[in-house]
Amino acid sequence: MPENLRLSLACTVSDRTRPILDGRVAVPGVSLTTLPGEPEDIFRRALRDRAFDITELSMGSHIVTTARGDAPYIGIPVFPSRAFRHSAIYVRADRGIRGAADLAGRRIGLPEYQQTAALWVRGILREHYGVDSRGIAWRTGGMEEPGSGERVALTLPPGLDVQPIGPGETLNALLAAGELDAVISPRPPSCFTRQEAPVQRLYPDYRAEEEAYFRATGFFPIMHCIALRKELAAAHPWLPLELFRAFGRARRMALEELSLVNVLRASLPWIAAEAEAQTRIMGGDPWPYGFRRNRDEVAAMIRFAAADGLAAQEIAPEALFHPSVLDAAPYTKSL
Repeated sequence: MPENLRLSLACTVSDRTRPILDGRVAVPGVSLTTLPGEPEDIFRRALRDRAFDITELSMGSHIVTTARGDAPYIGIPVFPSRAFRHSAIYVRADRGIRGAADLAGRRIGLPEYQQTAALWVRGILREHYGVDSRGIAWRTGGMEEPGSGERVALTLPPGLDVQPIGPGETLNALLAAGELDAVISPRPPSCFTRQEAPVQRLYPDYRAEEEAYFRATGFFPIMHCIALRKELAAAHPWLPLELFRAFGRARRMALEELSLVNVLRASLPWIAAEAEAQTRIMGGDPWPYGFRRNRDEVAAMIRFAAADGLAAQEIAPEALFHPSVLDAAPYTKSL
């Protein structure tokens, strides 16, 4: 094994990353300085300042920077964040919005146009429900506090109505006041959670809608990947594969813990039953890592980005990830 590298790792804390963060799973040849945090802050620091050696990274931003040729990081097909996003669409209840088709031509807020959750929602609206996303007026900004703009600068083609809200405005306040018809956000607006305005989810029974989407497409939407600074990958070509294997072991530990009932590892009384239901719906590998297994889904994300004007050119899914891990199989051995 090569000499011991001292590298920084920034990522969110989850059952899938905790074994790396707490040292139960080591990366051979590497001593990690772990920097847990929230994704919005991690992404901005990674993309604007190249602040980390290894980082969790927004797939939306990774596609943007890779397509235009200035990506500071190269991806590893480890996807620590995946989420269905039908639950992320909040609409005014007094605008006659009863289904996806009713969003056509509306004014819709979102935290950032390049945000991966918004990328997925636009793609789903367009390809699954037939909504012309280019006919929507998109307004970007902070949800509860004024935002600081897109994490990396965007150059969008003409014909798209994408504009930031005012410097002192928030999406929540505009939605509550009726100046927006809807917002798309992974974090619910406070006017919805506090019931301070006539705002509801587009899909109140969002789980049923999301399960139907999975059955139709096979996609469990990828939000983030793990990425490595390009110069480190070039200097240490063994490193991407070792990172892939280590995160695969951590994921295996997380999935196995779901079925342990002697002591519940999460604060959910029927977690084992939920894990069994998940397996029935999604198969035996509900959180798949590896490029080949996820290639079609990544290709769909690139297609969404091109349709949104985010990707300056179509790129192959392989361009997002280090060549050494394209054929690597995920870690499946029981621990």
